[in-house]
Amino acid sequence: MAKKNSRKTDQAELSFNQALPPPSAAPKPARAAADAVPPAAPKGGPSVPASDSVDDFGDESRTAQLPSAESDGPGGADAPLRQHYREWFLEYASYVILDRAVPHLDDGLKPVQRRVLHTLWDMDDGRFHKVANVVGATMRLHPHGDASIGAALVSIAQRGWLIEPQGNFGNTLTGDDAAAPRYIEARLTPFAREVLFNPKTTTWQLSYDGRAKEPVSLPAKFPITLLEGAEGIAVGLSTKILPHNFNDLCRAAINHLQGKSFRIYPDFPTGGIADFADYNDGERGGKVRVRAKIEPRSKYLLAITELPYGTTTVSLIESIVTANTKGKIKIKHVDDNTADRVEILVHLPPGSDPEQVTQQLYVFTQAQVSLSPSACVIVRDPETGEDKPQFIGVREILRRSVDHTVALLRSELEIRLGELDQQWHWDSLERIFIEERIYRRIEKSQTWDDVLAEIRAGLAPFVAALRREVTQEDIVRLTEIRIKRISAYNRFQADERIKKIEAEIETVKHDLAHLTDYAIRWFEGLQEKFGKGHKRRTTYDEIEQISAAEVASANQRLYVNREEGFIGLNWRQHEFVKECTILDSVLCLMADGSLKVSKVADKVFMGRHILHIDIWPKDGDAHFYTMVYQDGESGKAYAKRFQIGGLSRDKLYSLVKGEGSRVLYLDVAGSEAAMPQALHISIDGRSGARVRELDFDLTKVPLSTRSAKGLTVAKWPIKSVKRTR
Repeated sequence: MAKKNSRKTDQAELSFNQALPPPSAAPKPARAAADAVPPAAPKGGPSVPASDSVDDFGDESRTAQLPSAESDGPGGADAPLRQHYREWFLEYASYVILDRAVPHLDDGLKPVQRRVLHTLWDMDDGRFHKVANVVGATMRLHPHGDASIGAALVSIAQRGWLIEPQGNFGNTLTGDDAAAPRYIEARLTPFAREVLFNPKTTTWQLSYDGRAKEPVSLPAKFPITLLEGAEGIAVGLSTKILPHNFNDLCRAAINHLQGKSFRIYPDFPTGGIADFADYNDGERGGKVRVRAKIEPRSKYLLAITELPYGTTTVSLIESIVTANTKGKIKIKHVDDNTADRVEILVHLPPGSDPEQVTQQLYVFTQAQVSLSPSACVIVRDPETGEDKPQFIGVREILRRSVDHTVALLRSELEIRLGELDQQWHWDSLERIFIEERIYRRIEKSQTWDDVLAEIRAGLAPFVAALRREVTQEDIVRLTEIRIKRISAYNRFQADERIKKIEAEIETVKHDLAHLTDYAIRWFEGLQEKFGKGHKRRTTYDEIEQISAAEVASANQRLYVNREEGFIGLNWRQHEFVKECTILDSVLCLMADGSLKVSKVADKVFMGRHILHIDIWPKDGDAHFYTMVYQDGESGKAYAKRFQIGGLSRDKLYSLVKGEGSRVLYLDVAGSEAAMPQALHISIDGRSGARVRELDFDLTKVPLSTRSAKGLTVAKWPIKSVKRTR
């Protein structure tokens, strides 16, 4: 195995220890045959060897993750289990990141996907294969069982670009599962055969048990990871790359080759309307809001014809029914007519406003979702050959993928040029051998060495016309020409064949000299061949943020049980307060001078003996309050005028100073001018007060906050308070 070194990191790269949480016990993955890999074909993604020191991952990173030796207790850092613990976890972490969860930049595939596609290519005879057979054959390469292999194959086939399905592969629109592997079949698509496979440019490695060979990465000549999208969770990091449109990627690749700027946005197979204003090139921190496409079919009928990415008709309908049950929206019922195309019919009750219900669906259901892309891929260091996870944007992924495609095209051209040169050489030797009748020189030869010597001597006058020297292998090959071929030799056809080879050689040399133009033509041909009928399904538009409070319908009835202190929705046996929405909050003032704000629900306890109840305005309470209360500690009566100000939900506030106080009078006015100016006070007759009736001027009481104590009205218990003006 190659030794991993994560000291060389930059801002975009992520070393393992910086990405990982504190270690936890994990099994050591079995990589029995990795050491048997020939040096000429090393594995691109090495895992951490158990014999390597943890220091190879950086002292600072290790110190941040692991406790110090002084805090270890008995044994300290020298405890055997502790050392194994470190090595096993780091090895497990690197294995999950490199070999399971994150796609490789070179071919855009995770290992299980790569092994499935390689197995299909190895089995390919143009016909469909039982998925069960493909899964079984792939298990020679993949050590994690048939479930992960089958799931990966079905997922690729559902997207349809690389694997052609036959049978019930489920439905991505409804979320239906595929049939059992023994009932369904699959084969490679023509697109996959053209862009993914070429044994001549593939680097090979031994499988996990050393019994078979598998590709380190497929020689992909297209940004598969952007076309298919990818999602995976590893140890300490995750990746989420959204799928893109095939034609968009072809045009962007051509623009990159031409030195032009480009921008690409995701295109979801489920369609929908997306806002890419905060896409951030698919990097961490970006956000994409996606809406379902909702069409009004009639006055009381809405049709959902496209889904947000990541949802299904089942999950969307469930969210609609849940919102209706909670009173956030009002509908009659929902019909799902989805087959090849999405069609969810939402029936509205009479009197509904379709436009408002559409907005409510976006706010309260999965008709609008927010996606958080985080493009992370495995990148191979060209100098060391090491694989590392790296967070890069989708444009950079496309640039590197196109550059990789250009390198593969160059390799293919160079290999082809070598094959053409060899074919020209052999055809030229054969023509000389037959036309000059050199084969007759060997009639009198007694030994094999004499035969070879005679042929070499016969070719000597013509060697100058060849493009390379004649080898022993060339001469041996001439001796293998059959008499039948010599007798049927056609000089004209031989010349035409050589001319054709020479013309192709010139073409290949021209393409190598103008490699960029050749790559542009290759992408144009690819788009012409496979891009028809693949228009964008997702439209992009600016999606305005919808306020839930603004679109919520006042379709709930608020009731109160003042004596017991409960509020609730749709209690017909109690006092009706007003219409409200499910998002509203309720303000209650109790007889003991307490104040509380809570969100409406089926039943909420606010406090006994509720004096005042109202809906708490979203922008704050603008009412003016006048209150007279009897202090429970001093026995005095106080008057105060105040505004409530800001409050926290479900917190109990006190408007009085002492415990045991009680509110004698409360007035709520819409404006300061509407507040009472004077009160008539009646003192309790059992008190020792000489004056038992008095008028109190409220204009002397300043307007203050809810925490103010107020001005003294009387030091005796008050019997009643009435407003006079």
